[in-house]
Amino acid sequence: MKPYLLFSSLLLCLSVAGQGQTSAYPFKIAMQRVLWHENIDKQQVKLLASTTKGVADETIQLQITDALGRRIDELQEALESDSLLTNMAKIKYLRNVESTLQQYATHRTQKDFPASAAPALIKGLTDCIALDRKGESFESIIDANEYGVGRMLVDGMAYSTDNPGMAASKITLIRKYIGLHPDEILQELRKNPNVPFADSLLKVAAHRDIRKFYDYAQAKGTLSKRIASHPDTLVRTIGQMAGSRNGQLYFPFLDNLIRGRISLNEIDSVKDNDFSYFRLLVKTRIEYAGRLLPPVRDTATELNALTEMMARKARQLFVREINALHDVNDPNVRFRALNNLTPQELYYVAVLSEDEIYTSSYVSGVYPRIFQRMKNPRGDSLLMSVNGDYFRKFIKMAAGYNTLNNFLSTMGKEEAETLMKAFVIGLERKKGDRSDDLEDAVDVADSYSSIMDKNKELASFILNEVSWNYDKNVQDNNKRGVVIYKLLKILFESADTTRKMDLSTMLGIPSIYAQDYRSLTDDSGRVIQQVFFYGDEDKDGQNSFVNFMGMFRGRAEWKIEDKPEWVSIRSVKGKPVFIYANKPLYNPKVEEDLDEKAQLKLMEYLDKKNLRPTVVVHRGHSYHLPYTLKKLAPTAHIVVLGSCGGYNNLNEVLTICRDAHIISSKQVGTKTVNEPILEAINANLVAGRNIDWINMWKELGGKFKSGPAKEKFDDYIPPYKNLGAIFIKAYRKAMDE
Repeated sequence: MKPYLLFSSLLLCLSVAGQGQTSAYPFKIAMQRVLWHENIDKQQVKLLASTTKGVADETIQLQITDALGRRIDELQEALESDSLLTNMAKIKYLRNVESTLQQYATHRTQKDFPASAAPALIKGLTDCIALDRKGESFESIIDANEYGVGRMLVDGMAYSTDNPGMAASKITLIRKYIGLHPDEILQELRKNPNVPFADSLLKVAAHRDIRKFYDYAQAKGTLSKRIASHPDTLVRTIGQMAGSRNGQLYFPFLDNLIRGRISLNEIDSVKDNDFSYFRLLVKTRIEYAGRLLPPVRDTATELNALTEMMARKARQLFVREINALHDVNDPNVRFRALNNLTPQELYYVAVLSEDEIYTSSYVSGVYPRIFQRMKNPRGDSLLMSVNGDYFRKFIKMAAGYNTLNNFLSTMGKEEAETLMKAFVIGLERKKGDRSDDLEDAVDVADSYSSIMDKNKELASFILNEVSWNYDKNVQDNNKRGVVIYKLLKILFESADTTRKMDLSTMLGIPSIYAQDYRSLTDDSGRVIQQVFFYGDEDKDGQNSFVNFMGMFRGRAEWKIEDKPEWVSIRSVKGKPVFIYANKPLYNPKVEEDLDEKAQLKLMEYLDKKNLRPTVVVHRGHSYHLPYTLKKLAPTAHIVVLGSCGGYNNLNEVLTICRDAHIISSKQVGTKTVNEPILEAINANLVAGRNIDWINMWKELGGKFKSGPAKEKFDDYIPPYKNLGAIFIKAYRKAMDE
């Protein structure tokens, strides 16, 4: 051994070359190999000085030190003293030793390469050299070790590339690496498409992440050819889809494609006709919904893709057209887009367009046509014809649009009672086909206020059913169920105005009745607001911006600063309130999204000036809302959606801003209501007052006493009545999420 090598750092200064160096070793070293031994020694000194610092276990520290010190010394001596090895062979193996130590030095702090692997690495190195000397494959050594050790050995044995096991060892490493990192299967196969186990890995990758697999299948090359000829039906089908210019249109039918229940040619025959394509989507969704029912309970592959495509088509083809014609008095003209739709297709147009459909579009258009086109116009028959799919959503919408009593009257009393029991029961069960399994519970919560207003007997029945389900979940010791039904019970009891209940205290959440002024100010005492506008072809966004600015232009208490892409508005009397709004810059001749550009410019300015919005307002159609939510400041405490108060949007807002107070509308937002709400909020902020939502809403209600404006205002939901948002907050609190 070289004692000073292990116990002193003096060798870091080692610089003497030549025969004199050999006197430090207990074995004779030929002059021509001194340099290679010295290189190994230097690697040892560096590693021994630092490797064990991050290792807490003293036993492991000793094992690492022994491997990098004594065992490397012994390997050097064995190689140097072997009379059967030629000079070049000895140099080759000494260089392999040095290279392996370099690999260890490079990787030892990385995830797959723990410092504690040193003993296994040095043993593996010794074994690999022994096999290589005999001309035998060292692949068995690579296979027997963990990936990190194997990788360092293969890279360390860089001077033994002629070993018969080198190629097989690299393949083994690919298999080991993918075992540790299954998400990187396709990246590795793209680089190594011809490994023996490629087909089995392609199958795993396809079933693991279909969308990612589709993206890789689109790329031309050896891998895509393997996919196209793969024996697995899913893999091969995705490959065929990826080879088409319209591959995304096949995704909704993927489950039936791989089961052989439909062909690509059948989809091709309708995919260029929007109406026929939508009809096929509905037919497929109803079939898939049937499979979700007991006893099958089978979730179809890519069911979400089907639902998303249906929702997109329902909005684009039908809802937006009849919404846009809301001023047309002739129903034959306004609702022409609904011609030829079946009751089931109309049903899905309704439930999948909750966030966009106007009141008149639903009440005068979609809803009555469902029953007009049924041979036997019964609500229970309708729900059975769609296998109960989205029935809670339909009931929630019926309650919100005041058509629930009519809907229930289309069936017998016993059937109506059974349906409303089903509406409440089973909310504790998780739904595999939903993006979030709280949606049904939130729909039930959101429905209750409307039911209470129109049918107190039904509301009492629902409350009793909630209580029964609560007791059942207590007996079953189902925490999720207990939390859901306890929250619903509290919320529903609070809807009875004869009871005085403090929901915030009972649910353990921050106040829902008032917003503290101080929580809205920054360190400088300013309240920062951000308003999102969107330009539209129909000029709605541009007109909305003009009306919005009318609240401030020409008023001495506000100062406006105009920028090319945004405006700033600040109070010059009272407390400092700063409002920033991007301009709606729609231009059909410009491919660039000018609204997006303006919003990003404004956000860049706000960030640069350390201005953090605590009030955020969305002024745009519901289909613009996802773009606002992507940019929603986590610092927001008040979020005014104006419209689009559906579950998904509430959930996303509260995911970004945990305790936000949300104002939304069950219907389309309107400037007639939006602007008085914003003026009331700003009046409180300029005065430095806490915002008392209950009193503020009473005052606003006095301005909307009758007519269409009152109907619009009544559709707006203040934070303390937003049962869906309150439920989500309370549920997360109770479940410690």
